[in-house]
Amino acid sequence: MHKYKKRIVVKIGTSVMTNRDNRIMQPALNKLVDQVAELYEEDIMTVLVSSGSVNAGREILGDSVIEDKSQRRQVYSAIGQPRLMRHYYTLFQNYGMRCAQVLATKRDFNPGEHRTNMINCYEGLMAEGVIPIANEDDAVSVSHSMFSDNDELASLIAELIHADMLIILTDIDGFYTGHPADEGSELISEIKVDQQVEQYVAKTNKGETSGRGGMKSKLKVAKNTAAKGIPTYIANGKKDRVILDIIAGKPVGTKVTV
Repeated sequence: MHKYKKRIVVKIGTSVMTNRDNRIMQPALNKLVDQVAELYEEDIMTVLVSSGSVNAGREILGDSVIEDKSQRRQVYSAIGQPRLMRHYYTLFQNYGMRCAQVLATKRDFNPGEHRTNMINCYEGLMAEGVIPIANEDDAVSVSHSMFSDNDELASLIAELIHADMLIILTDIDGFYTGHPADEGSELISEIKVDQQVEQYVAKTNKGETSGRGGMKSKLKVAKNTAAKGIPTYIANGKKDRVILDIIAGKPVGTKVTV
């Protein structure tokens, strides 16, 4: 079984891959795949946790006649997942690389047969040099089987595969001492798991309008993940080479660590 120099998990937020009309931007995905391909050449395996299936489904179906929000989300996701994966499949194929879709619900991470199957799936894909692309199985995931958001899913996967780091990409540079647009507001470059910075979250939070996870969620997930020995970064996924810069140790985003 291939032993990579590093294993990393990268969560791509909805706001990173969509424009103001909530339509998926192929060039944005292209930049991200470029970086994953470059890391692969350096013997670093990336597991992607990708939002966007609901938006992709909405692009195809348009306005839905379904009134129930949960059911509407299920339908959009079921339609959108193949479209989203087609984007990724085409982009990775340009590099002669292969990718695979791995859908999960929260119960799949519970101790027992489901968790063992998840581990075997990820280990098998990585051994074959295939890039796993994970997402919540929105088509069947409701109520108690739902993740709070894809940040939580990314954290659970990072723990599952013993990742060397987790990178959460959103549309702002990280946590600030105030709202990012305010004069005098500064980026917090590093946060310790026992450091109280929650007072900044409400000021920093812009929210991902078409996603479920905001900055409060990201801080909680980042601290929980870092406490398990996996350094976690929150950074701006719209910046060029942001993943590569983090791997290179450049001062990018907010690092959360023990």
